[in-house]
Amino acid sequence: MKYNQLGNTGLFVSEICLGTMTFGGQGMFKVVGEVDQKGATALVSRSLEAGVNFLDSADVYSMGNSEKLTGQALKDIGIKRSDVVIATKCYGRVGSGPNDIGASRGHIMDSVSRSLERLQTDYIDLYQIHATDTVAPVEETMRALDDLTRQGMIRYAGCSNWQAWKIMKALGVAVQHGWTRFETLQAYYSIAGRDLEREIVPMMNDQKVGLMVWSPLAGGLLSGKFGPGSNGPEGTRRAAFDFPPVNKDRAWACIEVMREIGQSHGGASVARVALAYVLAKPFVTTVIIGAKTMEQLDDNLEAAKLSLTAAEMKRLDEVSALPPEYPGWMLDRQGAERRPQPK
Repeated sequence: MKYNQLGNTGLFVSEICLGTMTFGGQGMFKVVGEVDQKGATALVSRSLEAGVNFLDSADVYSMGNSEKLTGQALKDIGIKRSDVVIATKCYGRVGSGPNDIGASRGHIMDSVSRSLERLQTDYIDLYQIHATDTVAPVEETMRALDDLTRQGMIRYAGCSNWQAWKIMKALGVAVQHGWTRFETLQAYYSIAGRDLEREIVPMMNDQKVGLMVWSPLAGGLLSGKFGPGSNGPEGTRRAAFDFPPVNKDRAWACIEVMREIGQSHGGASVARVALAYVLAKPFVTTVIIGAKTMEQLDDNLEAAKLSLTAAEMKRLDEVSALPPEYPGWMLDRQGAERRPQPK
């Protein structure tokens, strides 16, 4: 297992992060997974044995039950608190009231206390704002996160599903006031959905913001169980919940190439190749995997050992290439003479 620097901090996290959205099985998350406490403890234990030191949850996953099962799993295993990096998120609706949602100071302060209690810990390593709030001012959100950091309730802050311009605004506000900044962005990225590369990746590289990838298998579409004219096996997550949106024609082409590459690596699964592709990208800090079974988890963990050749990466880059989009194609045209020439 490799360990990467988290954003611009001195903290190192495993390149594979165990996502706990499959824990709990309540509400809308029942379709994602119904892992109970015994199963959650087993999956966390196996991940830790494989070298994973990073776990990610959210207060909205199964109405808080995911955090509860995660916290209890760590207690049952008996791992030293400093040996595990715990990340969780707030923003989503957790009650019926008008202030039970969002990135306001009030909701953030209420949410962090509840997450600490459910996770059975004194601090959260990485606290993330789960979505962009169109109402709460960025200054209000960042000030609240700074206060939580100074109080020791959280150690680092991040965001999820934010636009590039808004992250830049938040970073600017943090620098202006000397507040804690966003060290990470948790975002969707897969070989079937590379939109992140247009605006967000250049921003992250420039600002030294780490990337936590969610849904690297595009909601299971890249598991190898799906293909043209098929919704996949009954009971699979993607068959029941067709998300995130994907250009499926491009996805099928990617799967075909990944299947060939997998065969040349001793019969590696399509899912393993898809994860290895994302892990090979230099701007990726960690890839979040979610599992319902030990077999699934073990196959995903093996992706950390799969090294794709330059030729294989080139094939995968070409088959999954994004169509040109403005201003990208104009930047390429006008900036050609300004790029450093190869030696």
